[in-house]
Amino acid sequence: MNTLKVGDKAPNFESLDEAGNVVKLSDFTGKKLVVFFYPKASTPGCTLEGCNLRDNYEILKEKGYALLGVSADSAKRQSNFKNKHEFPFPLLADEDKTVINGFGVWGLKKFMGREYDGIHRKTFVVEDGVVIKVIDKVKTKDHAAQILD
Repeated sequence: MNTLKVGDKAPNFESLDEAGNVVKLSDFTGKKLVVFFYPKASTPGCTLEGCNLRDNYEILKEKGYALLGVSADSAKRQSNFKNKHEFPFPLLADEDKTVINGFGVWGLKKFMGREYDGIHRKTFVVEDGVVIKVIDKVKTKDHAAQILD
């Protein structure tokens, strides 16, 4: 797993969000784009993380941040997740893992003694196409504070 680091160029991705809209890195020029990767829509940790970002969305927006959630879930699953929790930001349905692999967050995980491949919960802040911050140890209940820190 070759995860992007601070100073790396972010992949110039193009993907579909939960509503089927095309989302590109270039859509966020002039903003600090928070790309947060989460393992699976509608699971407890991912719900806590998404809700924390939703609850702090106005503060993040005032500070010039745009948010984009990414997982390998289908558009339908992402749409249900977004609507249920009223997330004000798009969720990419990266089923072919183009964006996930581009940022290097797919890899070996361990859970309850079992090893498997999956998405690592990581967050990247990208400005002008360059990674300016990486959060490896995401605190799902306090994620917005980590971004603003």
